[in-house]
Amino acid sequence: MSLGILGQKLGMTRVFNEAGQSVPVTVIAAGPCSVVDVRTPEKNGYSAVLLGLGERKPHKVTKPLRGMYDRCGVKPCRWLREFRIENSAEYKAGQIVDVAVFAEGETVSVTGTSKGKGFAGVMKRWNFGGLQASHGVSVSHRKPASSGASSYPSHIFKGKTMPGHLGNERVTIKNLTVVAVDKENSLLLIKGAVPGAKNGLVLIHKQG
Repeated sequence: MSLGILGQKLGMTRVFNEAGQSVPVTVIAAGPCSVVDVRTPEKNGYSAVLLGLGERKPHKVTKPLRGMYDRCGVKPCRWLREFRIENSAEYKAGQIVDVAVFAEGETVSVTGTSKGKGFAGVMKRWNFGGLQASHGVSVSHRKPASSGASSYPSHIFKGKTMPGHLGNERVTIKNLTVVAVDKENSLLLIKGAVPGAKNGLVLIHKQG
């Protein structure tokens, strides 16, 4: 795997391509990220890079983390995320990773936390059709109907599509195209929608 970057989702807009077509894009403030630590197979048993984004007040950081920040000469970060890569020896603590790692037209995957929608019924959560709104159907239009067997096996199987908590899950969208890279303002324009609410943390990975 190759190194990615951390960013904040700013919202959606549109741009026009050379053919004059409107392209919906998500604007992400990507980086610059600091390399806080480097994991090596010799020391940690695997190869990875720990990236940090944003700023955090020093008194809100635990002593072990404060020592790690002091060793690499990086100010405390709001977010820390690890990226598994094949050769972490190419990077060193304190190095800066910015949007220059991506190129226009490149295919990426974006990971974020989806919007939490609270408790939802089966029609909203699982796209059930619901019952008929005709004569004989009373106060049951959005109910899930029968949900289990009677005498055998006398229970509902795990994974049954039922009402429950919707959203607030880690979601990854693959095969998204980078429409534009604004190195001056550290912005990435990615075609289509990405998971999460505005100002939420997202992880952008290179495909492959």
